[in-house]
Amino acid sequence: MCWSAGADLLVGSAVTAVGVAAVLRAGPGRRLPLAALPLLLGVHQWVEAGVWSGWAWARTVWAVIALPLLPVYVPAAVWCATGRRSAAWCTALGAAVAVPLTVALARHPVTAHPHGHTLDYAVGVPAAGLLLAGYLAATLGALLCSGDRRLRRLGMVLGAGALVCGLLWRLAFVSTWCALAAVASVLLYDWARRPGTASTAF
Repeated sequence: MCWSAGADLLVGSAVTAVGVAAVLRAGPGRRLPLAALPLLLGVHQWVEAGVWSGWAWARTVWAVIALPLLPVYVPAAVWCATGRRSAAWCTALGAAVAVPLTVALARHPVTAHPHGHTLDYAVGVPAAGLLLAGYLAATLGALLCSGDRRLRRLGMVLGAGALVCGLLWRLAFVSTWCALAAVASVLLYDWARRPGTASTAF
């Protein structure tokens, strides 16, 4: 999420460009899905520009990517890249989180309202705190337990960044999540352009 439609388009374009470069660096193979994550994040920001414009379809697409897709995609991509059993468990956890999120999206319309320099989304998700904990455990856990130094660094940056972005949203009504997505994309590009060091032990 960015603080305006223009920021979403600008940062989304930059993140997408980094994603293209990361995919080209990674080449075909097991590392490709994770290297392609910036492409998904960039498209997500482009979609949010449509949310700022009031397009109903954009709200739904934004929520599908943010809620049920990412908690499955991220650990599955780490699992594919590293072969770690811990990432497989995180993928299973992400899938368990995605099920009630998908049900909520199917039952309730997605709403979004400007709130300061951000958008306030509402979906009607039950047990939101529990699902958020599972979401973070699946996505960050897969990175932190990846066995790859650069992916662990990415997980730590994302964890700290999510805390800062959440505080800024609550205290200043400004969204900086797109800046975190940009930082994550650069770190993934760095990971994609060099051979990984992951172990498949656990």
